[in-house]
Amino acid sequence: MEEGYDDEEENFEIIEEIELDDEGPNAELAYNIEEMTVDNEENIDQTNEDDEFVEERDDSDLTFSQHTASVFCVSMDPSSCSHVVSGGEDDKAFVWKLSDGKVQFTCDGHKDSVTYAEFSYDSKYVATADMSGLIKVWLLDSGDEVWSFETSDIEWLEWHHSAHVLFAGTADGEFWMWKIPDGACKTYQSHGPKTTCSRLLKDGKRICVGYGDGSLKLWDLKAGNHDFHVTGGYAHDQSVTCLDINEDSTVLASGSEEGVLKLTHIGNGKVETTAFSHWDREFDYLSSDQDISALIS
Repeated sequence: MEEGYDDEEENFEIIEEIELDDEGPNAELAYNIEEMTVDNEENIDQTNEDDEFVEERDDSDLTFSQHTASVFCVSMDPSSCSHVVSGGEDDKAFVWKLSDGKVQFTCDGHKDSVTYAEFSYDSKYVATADMSGLIKVWLLDSGDEVWSFETSDIEWLEWHHSAHVLFAGTADGEFWMWKIPDGACKTYQSHGPKTTCSRLLKDGKRICVGYGDGSLKLWDLKAGNHDFHVTGGYAHDQSVTCLDINEDSTVLASGSEEGVLKLTHIGNGKVETTAFSHWDREFDYLSSDQDISALIS
C-alpha cells in the first residue's frame, strides 16, 4: 500500500501495467487501439461533413433574389395583386411580377436603404422612400418617375385609401400631405417629439397620428388642426408603435413600446380602456375586426 493512501477511500489493487510499445508482444494491441481512435475521428469528421451538406427546405412557390442586401419592405398592388414592390439595404427598390418574379422596373436614384414602398389605392402609382428622407413616386405601367421630394428621416409612409394623396411622417415630428403627381403639399407641425405611425379614417378627411412621447392626435386634414390630443397621464408612457381604427371610425386602438394597448373614443378623445400585454414587449402591429371586439397584435 502506498504512503498517503486513505483507508476510508475505496480499496483497489493494481494487478499489472501493460506498456503499449511499437515492438514486442503488445504491439498488435497498441496498433488496434490507435486504429480505433483514428476510425472514431474519421466518423466524427464524416458526420460533420454530412451536416454541412444538409439542404434547407423551401416550400415557397417563387423566390425573388435581385436584392444584394437585406430586404426591409414588401408590398403587393391592391388592384390586381399581380405586382410586388420591395425595397432594401442595397439602396434600391424593385417592382416585379408575382407570376414569375421578373423585374418590371428598378426604382433607382435612392441615397440610402429603401425602408418604405407602397402602391396607391388603384395601383396606378408606387411610392418609395429611403432612410435619407428621399421620397419618389413612379407610374406602375411605364416605370417613369413622376415626382420626388426630400425631407428629414422618414418614420412612416401611407397612401390615401381613395385618392392620389400621399402622407409621410418624419423624425423631426411633422407630417406631410402631397397631391400626386403635381406635388401640392400641406405640412402639419409637431408639438416636439417625432411622429411614429398613422391611420387614416374611413371618411378620408381625418388622420390619427402617434408620437414618440406616447401621445395621440386626431388631425382634421382640411382645417390643419387637431380635434383632440391624448397626453399626460392618459397617454402611453413610451413611443406609440402602431394604430388601428374600427369600421365605423369610433374607436382608435394604439399600441406602444412598453407593450400597452389603449382604446380611445374618436368622438371625444377619451381613453376608455388600457390593457397590458403578458409578454412585456412592444406592439409592432394591430388589426381589428369591424367593431374592434377582437384585436390581433
